[in-house]
Amino acid sequence: MADPGYLVAGMTCQACATKVTNAVSQVDGVTGVDVDLANGRLTVSGSATDTDIHRAVEGAGYQISTL
Repeated sequence: MADPGYLVAGMTCQACATKVTNAVSQVDGVTGVDVDLANGRLTVSGSATDTDIHRAVEGAGYQISTL
């Protein structure tokens, strides 16, 4: 089960946040995604693994770490 708290580095605008949201939304098991651009936080709900979430964010071109 995914830890719902992550930090995402490299997001500088709303388009970046949308790109991360779209990438993570496509991960199997994800039922909800919230990106807080101002704080660089990503919250994910569902049963996706941390590994899958990390791959999605990194595949979109951003750095991610688990809180």
